Amino acid sequence: MTEDLDPAVVTGTSSAATEKATGKPWAEWMALLDAAGGREMNHKQIVNHLAVNHHVPEWWRQQVAVGYEKSRRLRADHQMVDGFQISRSRTVAAAAERVYDAWLDPQTRAGWLPRVDLTVRKATPPKSIRLNWSDGSRLEVRLTAKGADRTAITVQQDKMADAATAEEMKAYWAAALDRLQQLLEG
Repeated sequence: MTEDLDPAVVTGTSSAATEKATGKPWAEWMALLDAAGGREMNHKQIVNHLAVNHHVPEWWRQQVAVGYEKSRRLRADHQMVDGFQISRSRTVAAAAERVYDAWLDPQTRAGWLPRVDLTVRKATPPKSIRLNWSDGSRLEVRLTAKGADRTAITVQQDKMADAATAEEMKAYWAAALDRLQQLLEG
């Protein structure tokens, strides 16, 4: 049998913080969920168990459930209920409107995101863009102005089929955002 992982390590949330917010440290949550049959439950069932039987605050239900699933190796990195999800971010020295245009203008986009087939689902200038990726996954691009000439860009891709694709796309978006930054700041 594979050894369990430390939930504080896999979530980045200390046992002390978990206890302060929920009334129990990680070790106690792991034991309670093991005793309740957590290894045989899906995510929704674990969250429901935490709500009904332990009255855990809503946000913390998710955190405890994910911590349990990851520590018991029931959930892989980047795994969500409906596939895998990654995100990458970058702050560039360009106005949000210019960054927005670099995403939506096909000719400009081809300069930093070549050979990509995507469809815009919704665009809210100059704050967000939702797109469909050619493999059926989805992208959400959030732009946050940091003054007149700086913009934080966050790209989130979800509904990917597997962990290998998620890791590949995490590296892909790091390189793509490098190219976009070079284009905008060049």
